[in-house]
Formats: sequence, C-alpha cells, structure tokens
Amino acid sequence: MNEYENEPVRGLPERLPEGENMVWQGTPRWQGLARRAFHTRTAAAYFGLLACAHVVLSTQAGMPVAEALKGAGWLTVLGGTVVGLLTLLGWLYGRTTVYTITDQRLVLRFGVAIPMMINIPWDKVEAADLKRFDDASGDIVLKLAPGQRTAYWLIWPHARPWHFSPAQPMLRCIPQAERVADLLAGVIRSQAGETVEVPLAADDGRAKRPAPPRGAHTAALS
Repeated sequence: MNEYENEPVRGLPERLPEGENMVWQGTPRWQGLARRAFHTRTAAAYFGLLACAHVVLSTQAGMPVAEALKGAGWLTVLGGTVVGLLTLLGWLYGRTTVYTITDQRLVLRFGVAIPMMINIPWDKVEAADLKRFDDASGDIVLKLAPGQRTAYWLIWPHARPWHFSPAQPMLRCIPQAERVADLLAGVIRSQAGETVEVPLAADDGRAKRPAPPRGAHTAALS
C-alpha cells in the first residue's frame, strides 16, 4: 500500500463535483526533472572538472600521472554518488506527481515524503507561458492574477526557477507539451465565455487570460 491508494480518482483528493470535467491528466518525465530541476548534468560536469583540475595540478606539482589519476578517483566516486541521488530524486518526484487540468481548475498532486495537493482555479490565472524542449516535452508556467500568491517552497519543484515573489506554478517536463498547451487554451477560451484566440502554443508561447465572466468559479488558492 502507498500514500495514494486511497485516492477516489488518481491525482485528486475526491471525485470531481457534478458539472466539472477532466480535460487532461499527466505526469512529468522524470528524466527531464532530473536534468532540469535537480541539475544532474551540471553536477556531473562540476565533479568532472574537479577531477580534471586535480590531475592537472597534481602533475604540474611533480606527481606521477598514475598517482594523480588515482587521487582523483574519490572525486569521481563522490560525483557519481551525488548524480545518482539527484537522479533518484527526479524519478521519485516524477513518479509521485500528477497534473490534472479540468474545465475549472488545475490540480497539482506531488510529494515524496509528504503528499501535497494544490488547487488553482482558472479565474486566478492571468497568463501562461510555454517553453518547449527538443524532445517535444515542455514546461507550462502559470502567472497568477494580482493579489493571488502561493509559497515557492510549498510548490517546488513545480515552480518557475528564481521567481520567488510572486511564485509562479508550473507543469514541468510534461510530454506532448504543445498538445497540452492547446487543451489549456481551449479551457481558457471556454472560461472566457467567448471565442477568442489564445496563442499559448504560438512562437512567443504566451497566453493572456481575458477577464472571467460574472459568476465564474472563485475559490481561493489552497
């Protein structure tokens, strides 16, 4: 048994209310999380440079190359351990994260040790940005409407890096990102109550949400 087996619907704390419909549900690619959120490549490069520097400086000081390489071995082992742990974290966060888009809100379910769920109603979202990657995955960043805030530490790693105040929630490393962006654009159009062009998946990757119609869902972020 795991911490999510009692979910009535995968990724949701309860069944959707009558009248609310699921539009899309998915999980991030854990390989992308490992590289972009936990920076496995950067860590590997860092320890690789340290090992090379150790060999160069040691040989310049007169140490035989064989001994210098042996001395750099502990850096290689340490680097491999660090990269392995970061990769494991990427896999764990990828396995425990579910993004759910409904016609009224976004639900983030995540957490390795402590499960968390965040609800973001669409009328609390002002704009969305799409960032594509070469493997057809991508990030969708949500800019909250003025006055709406959530803590960076609460939603990390599902937050735009280096944007602390206000924090910007994001769907991270999702496969078929442009397709998901198109679905999200349709939700925004539906919420606006009119037919408008929302260029979420266009070259600039940005979509601004028109003001919600009167009577739109206005539940606070939680």
